[in-house]
Amino acid sequence: METDREAHIAFLETVHPYDSLPREELETVASAFRRMEFRPGSLIYVYQTPIGGLYLVKQGAVEITDGNGGLVSLLGPRNSFGERGILRDGLAATQAKASEQTICLVLPTPTFKRLIETYPAFERFFNRKRGEKVSTDIATQKVADLVARKPLSCTPETTVLTAARMMRDAHVSSLGVVDPGERLLGIVTQRDLSNKVLADGLPTGTAVAAVMTAGPVSLPPTALGSDILHIMLERRIGHLPITEDGRFVGMITQTDLTRFQAVSSAMLIRDVVSAETLSEMTAVTERIPQLLVQLVGGHHGPDVVTRLITDIADAVTRRLLVMAERQLGPPPVPYLWLACGSQGRQEQSSVSDQDNCLILDDRVTAADMAYFRALAKIVCDGLHACGYAHCPGEMMATNPRWCQPLRVWRDYFAGWISRPDPEAQMLSSVMFDLRPIGGGGIAMFEDLRAETLAMAAQNSVFVMHMTAAALKHTPPLGLIRSFATIRSGEHRNHIDMKMNGVVPVVDLARIYALQGRLLPTNTRARLKAAEEAGVVSAAGARDLIEAYDLIATMRLENQAVLIKAGRAADNFLAPSDLSDLERSHLRDAFVVVRTMQSAIGHGRAAVS
Repeated sequence: METDREAHIAFLETVHPYDSLPREELETVASAFRRMEFRPGSLIYVYQTPIGGLYLVKQGAVEITDGNGGLVSLLGPRNSFGERGILRDGLAATQAKASEQTICLVLPTPTFKRLIETYPAFERFFNRKRGEKVSTDIATQKVADLVARKPLSCTPETTVLTAARMMRDAHVSSLGVVDPGERLLGIVTQRDLSNKVLADGLPTGTAVAAVMTAGPVSLPPTALGSDILHIMLERRIGHLPITEDGRFVGMITQTDLTRFQAVSSAMLIRDVVSAETLSEMTAVTERIPQLLVQLVGGHHGPDVVTRLITDIADAVTRRLLVMAERQLGPPPVPYLWLACGSQGRQEQSSVSDQDNCLILDDRVTAADMAYFRALAKIVCDGLHACGYAHCPGEMMATNPRWCQPLRVWRDYFAGWISRPDPEAQMLSSVMFDLRPIGGGGIAMFEDLRAETLAMAAQNSVFVMHMTAAALKHTPPLGLIRSFATIRSGEHRNHIDMKMNGVVPVVDLARIYALQGRLLPTNTRARLKAAEEAGVVSAAGARDLIEAYDLIATMRLENQAVLIKAGRAADNFLAPSDLSDLERSHLRDAFVVVRTMQSAIGHGRAAVS
């Protein structure tokens, strides 16, 4: 049906590498996909059976296991699977099962292979050959490899109305302006149409020649990614045309750089999933600081940077679980490995220790516990070797307290909520950020989460104590000076951008989630959900999200500076290193956070 085809096109435009296809090819590919639905627990395909195409998750979740039943990955929307079998011998290299109601789009094998052979972006994305060296540094990439799609152009006589429609229909933000010989004369962007046409009230019949940027700076296909970054940063531009002997052959945008960075993180995950030894995995995680530098240098939002870095930690954890089960054998009862803290919130940066726990099926026996103690040690020690340091407070699955049957976890949360002493407040602030990573007992967590949120929201005394605990982390605002910096020690005259920067917002978002019984664990997602649920006003949520983004961005930028200087990244920022404007913006962000803390401290939560 035409409606299905259009829906497929709209979805594929948000998925890499389909977003790099020319429009005509994208339409053809969209028509080739067939839609399949799977009930929770149903098999999508079985290990070592013929696989008929490439699967793309549109909705739901898919559990991928290896030939021994070991969990390989948990996939969600926009994730592909099945390519290994197709590219090897046509037989499934894994087993796939829907873990909830799932919709997949299936691309026939011949079409998939044709795309691999025709488009380098597809070959780069899906090629899983061991030993292949894939650069994750955009600075060393050839410009030709970064061009995302065939360029769109118009003539100087094209009207601004036609140009706007061309951009809308092709989902692009700029056009090259060329002569009959395809020589580049200028470029016109959506910003030009807004600032020079709409703002000045020009007629829609105005020629683009009147509003275009004439004689723009350009690069040849043989230039490096570093040239792109330098020009965009120095000239403060977001569109850079590519020319060959004067002919317009491509356009690089900041969106293209974003796509490349996402693929780079995917390549790290690919290498983690295929690692056979711990040393191979540590070699991958050693590249995370450079990935952070790339992502920050590409001006990605902090939510994108921390999500991509957390995805790698998730992949490492799941791979270690697979290795542990291979060594120990199948688990005696179902279990669920969960992350809490920054990994649980999908907010990891280059500085992260590990916080995790195990929820075990209630059928577990005393004799079974030896298995899970061994599994926890293998995984936690492996994470430590990969750079995720052991938690100083032993908030890890290796601590017997955090490796317990479901019934014990129910008692934990019930006790913390009914008796909110300081320890209960501290533990709740960590454990309310739980997120499942691996294992087959997802239903255990969903039931526990629903029960716990209901209990917490109904206990006003508990919420009050949690709120009081959250307000102990305050923004570093001084009474006389702009900032209250650390007064002594190694970090004298610095701000702790974690404990006094992002953590106050994290704490506020957690309280809103408790008040509204909201399911997200990610801070930005919690703030948006709180707005939608009426826990926080639209203005309050908007201001707090903007403040959080600025604080988190400056924290990440400071880490990137330290990494590029050859130093270990940390969370300490010297205000003296900032410009006057940056200090002013940072202080304004801290003021917003303090204002929201004051509101919730007085029971208002800025709902007015």
